[in-house]
Amino acid sequence: MDRFSEYRVMWVMVFFDLPTETKQERKIAAKFRKDIMGDGFTMFQFSIYIRHCASAENARVHVNRVKNYLPASGKVGILCVTDKQFGSMELFFGKKEKPPEYGGMQLELF
Repeated sequence: MDRFSEYRVMWVMVFFDLPTETKQERKIAAKFRKDIMGDGFTMFQFSIYIRHCASAENARVHVNRVKNYLPASGKVGILCVTDKQFGSMELFFGKKEKPPEYGGMQLELF
């Protein structure tokens, strides 16, 4: 199988709904966002962040890191999908369809 097969390459999606009513809760939510962004996640929508991974093994590494960043309260979901599945997503801005904006292909140097 090709190393860069669209069935091997993965996207990790993190969905979250964290409490932000108090100053402390806002600080915790901001730290969670900062931590996942520090691990290479980018904002897809307001509380949805995505990261491109070269393989399922690499995706598991980043899923485990997100688990280490989890705050004590709130809801967080983590979903891994193949590049093929991610590419079949339909995005709309109002009634206009817009193709997904990919973060670019991540290159491996050896």
